[in-house]
Amino acid sequence: MVRIRKAALLAAVPALLVLAAPAAAQDYPAPGNPGHVQKKPRGPFKTLRVCKKGCRFTSIQKAVDKAGPGDTVKVADGTYREPVRITGIKKRYMKLIGNPRHPERVVIDLRRAKGAAAQNAVMVNGANEVTVRGFTAIGYKANGFFVVNARGYTFANLRAMLGGVYGIYAFNTIGGTMRDSVGAWNNDAGFYIGQTPPQDKPVRTIVENIESYGNVLGWSGTNMRYVTIRRSRFYNNGAGIVPNALTSEKYPPEEDNVIADNDIFWNNFNYYAGAPFPLRPPSAEATPYPVGVGVLLFGGRRNVIESNRIFGNYLAGAAAVQQFLLQDESAKDLIGNQVKDNQFGRGGTDPNGRDLVYDGNGTGNCFGPNEGVQTTFPADGSTFVPCPFSGANTFSAAVQQEMVTWALDATHTAYWVKREHPPIEGVTPLETYATYTGPKPE
Repeated sequence: MVRIRKAALLAAVPALLVLAAPAAAQDYPAPGNPGHVQKKPRGPFKTLRVCKKGCRFTSIQKAVDKAGPGDTVKVADGTYREPVRITGIKKRYMKLIGNPRHPERVVIDLRRAKGAAAQNAVMVNGANEVTVRGFTAIGYKANGFFVVNARGYTFANLRAMLGGVYGIYAFNTIGGTMRDSVGAWNNDAGFYIGQTPPQDKPVRTIVENIESYGNVLGWSGTNMRYVTIRRSRFYNNGAGIVPNALTSEKYPPEEDNVIADNDIFWNNFNYYAGAPFPLRPPSAEATPYPVGVGVLLFGGRRNVIESNRIFGNYLAGAAAVQQFLLQDESAKDLIGNQVKDNQFGRGGTDPNGRDLVYDGNGTGNCFGPNEGVQTTFPADGSTFVPCPFSGANTFSAAVQQEMVTWALDATHTAYWVKREHPPIEGVTPLETYATYTGPKPE
């Protein structure tokens, strides 16, 4: 029965898939080897200044082209209508600095750009330890701030708004930092780290104090590894944080990530009913993640979800399900994941539709202790065991099938459990864009 059910699902799903495919923009470099350590430059270093009038450079790209390893390109307040590329070992340790205190004052606006020039506002490729700080990107067709094939980077004090696929994105990288930044109104994810190469001596990527809202996904993590996401907020997205495994990128599944001390709430944005961005076309490598989930593990190993505040998500607070679509059989199962020490439901005032959801797939997965858990799926708790735990979990085909039903729901809201949200200063709940009364993108 299970084999027939899965075969039928695999036949039915591709026509309905919408989300979470890797970006398909035109201007993507081929993945290379990011593990090579590029020697730190000694200097002397120079600062090249860019401004609208009165500086040597009025073009950011022309200043970047003249900059050497370790140099700084300082960009004055203003709107710049050009993409920026920082490419190759000769740009290692370079700093591109706008206005870190007021990144809204230094804008890279690609709304008028065409073709390849419209894809990425700032792209770093093959240059290690580049720093980009103090910018706002809008109107990009692919990504706001994008680093690929690098060992180490710093993205800080950035805003990626009303763009294309991803706001702030690291792909095929080792180590790095994302902090003090905002990703909003993107038609895939506000933030994304994908295809992290496996490492014998892992270098962690640190993500902290970010804010992600108004996106299809607050965070996407396809095959990401060694990432710590902490002290951040994910709200008003279709789904909050989605570490996942796909065959369209190398090195599945996602592994060894920590999601800790975050506020994950009100991720009930039904973008199918309208959005300020065009929805992405269906893809055979995508998965229809259900709307209304705080955290969803779609496959994965040794991920830790702890000490978060998870509330007001109408479908589920934290959920885990086997990646049953993955072609690599060895990477499908959930192994050694922990969901513990979280606070669910905001002290009982803002419950999730279901606090914990788990299909029981895999081995060594554990849940708890957690505070404020009122409802689980399955309701009898048969798939849940407290941490620590080793051994086989108790798989429920019925639970997995029900979770698939949630994902394929044509209304995207039929399985929600809605309740009123107590107010949060500065945040307006977003369910449908037409009825949303909070700040909207320009």
